[in-house]
Amino acid sequence: MTWRWLIFFSVAAAGSAAVVTGHVELTNSRDPSARHHNYSGVVLWLEPVDRPAPAVPPRRERMVQKDKRFQPHVLAIGVGGTVDFPNLDPIFHNAFSNYSAQQFDVGLYPPGSSKSVVFVKPGIERVFCNIHSSMSAIIAVVPTPWYTVTQDSGKFSIASVPPGEYMLHIFHERALPENLKFLEHRVAVPADGLALPLISISETGYIAAPHLDKHGKPYAPEAGGTYGGVVR
Repeated sequence: MTWRWLIFFSVAAAGSAAVVTGHVELTNSRDPSARHHNYSGVVLWLEPVDRPAPAVPPRRERMVQKDKRFQPHVLAIGVGGTVDFPNLDPIFHNAFSNYSAQQFDVGLYPPGSSKSVVFVKPGIERVFCNIHSSMSAIIAVVPTPWYTVTQDSGKFSIASVPPGEYMLHIFHERALPENLKFLEHRVAVPADGLALPLISISETGYIAAPHLDKHGKPYAPEAGGTYGGVVR
């Protein structure tokens, strides 16, 4: 939960826009992947502090449902962007979010089909499947065109950032909000780019909690069961 102030150095960037790079680590984690140095799924974005952010060009992303999983598990998109939810499993799915910035429910749909959602509000969307309680995902909807999601190594890069002052925001699903708030930091991006010091995110205090279905009720057992007459 601390910034490790290493040596700053410039990163070459073409034109009037810069590249902001850095590296994230996860500490005090109970998650097996993080203990094996998988630091993927951390969302970082830059918001100008002295001027409004420009309109985010609308983008279209995919969050595939396959092997009873949302893939990728963490996705970032700008406000106004569209996310497609193609069903690549041989069973029905029903993606929904009922307590996030923008509630949605795409309904029950069969294998080989797809549904989509346009996200018009910034915030963190926690996505679930109404049939399969084990399925969950994060969609970070950000009000800026400068954002990224970390790779397994924890490295990240935000391209095409105009020089100026920015607030760096961070989201990680297994970090407490107060820990993430502590890590918010004002940065000055020069014309030739910026390499940030190591960002250490503590998962201390995180407790995974079960979620309810879209009707606010506990999930029925999946094994050998059906939902609305279809096999789970």
